[in-house]
Amino acid sequence: MLEEIPDLRTGHATPYVTDEWRSHPIPLDGRLERAGFPPWLTAGLVLFMALILFQVVVAPIATFALLLMSDVGLDEMLDAITTLVTDRTSLLLVANTIGQVLALAVPTLLIARLHSSRSAEFLRLREADYRLVGLAVLGLAGLFPLVQWLGELNAAIPVPDIIREFERLMIEPIERMLSKPGALGFNIAMIALTPAICEEILFRGYVQRQVERSAGVLWGIAITGIVFGAYHLQITKIIPLSVLGIYLGFITWRSGSIIPAVIVHFANNAAAILIGTYAARSPDMTLEDLDSVQIPWYFLFAGFLFLAGSVHLMNVIAADRLPPDGSGNDSH
Repeated sequence: MLEEIPDLRTGHATPYVTDEWRSHPIPLDGRLERAGFPPWLTAGLVLFMALILFQVVVAPIATFALLLMSDVGLDEMLDAITTLVTDRTSLLLVANTIGQVLALAVPTLLIARLHSSRSAEFLRLREADYRLVGLAVLGLAGLFPLVQWLGELNAAIPVPDIIREFERLMIEPIERMLSKPGALGFNIAMIALTPAICEEILFRGYVQRQVERSAGVLWGIAITGIVFGAYHLQITKIIPLSVLGIYLGFITWRSGSIIPAVIVHFANNAAAILIGTYAARSPDMTLEDLDSVQIPWYFLFAGFLFLAGSVHLMNVIAADRLPPDGSGNDSH
């Protein structure tokens, strides 16, 4: 919702946005707003910048710096870079984490200040109703069978062998880390927690806000979810990842906070790590085998009902919190 706040000092009106029932008006008084940049344009530019910074600049530099700090010679460093994917997996994950923080989260936090003097609320970085957080996690449990089933359908879509080989190379380092004894805590921090925080700040915090402003809530949730699925560069999993992204978008909008999405994102990643660790350490199973697990129709049906019930209760709680005048502003 975009409206204007009268400024008694200047006599001008400052545009602002609100989050249904969840917040006071958030002034759009930053430089990018005064310059008149369309929200959809800044969302696209920030996404492009984040991808380039992460893939081309920060993560490679972090990898190189970590190699330097490991006291290896030039020849050994060149060999390490060549064999990084297979021999230095933990270093690669640390560099990936540094890249996510410095290329995704930090720039987004800074850019949000160019939109609003209340940048934290602009990004929906605020506390959430604990009931909505609990229901969001319960909804994820219902979503699991649907995501697994969609993964089976997605994997059956014909794609070039080179793409499947690329995705296999992407998953190999993770599979090796999952099979390492004593690495569970490290894996959860690197693979589950950091992406949950950094990606949610970028996608549900910034991109969804901007797309909502340009195209409305429904398109904001849907487009951001699909872009989230494509961002992971896994064509054979883009459908389930997009559905997960759409669910994360809904709970962000419904709660007025990215905290439930961070928690659900983390829970999803952590569950995948725990299951993947079991598979990677099992002599008769691989991570690829998990993608081919058949979901019985009754699990799918029960999960759908569980998800629908959770979503319904979230809507009921949000409706109960709506002010009588429907203004979208409460006492928080």
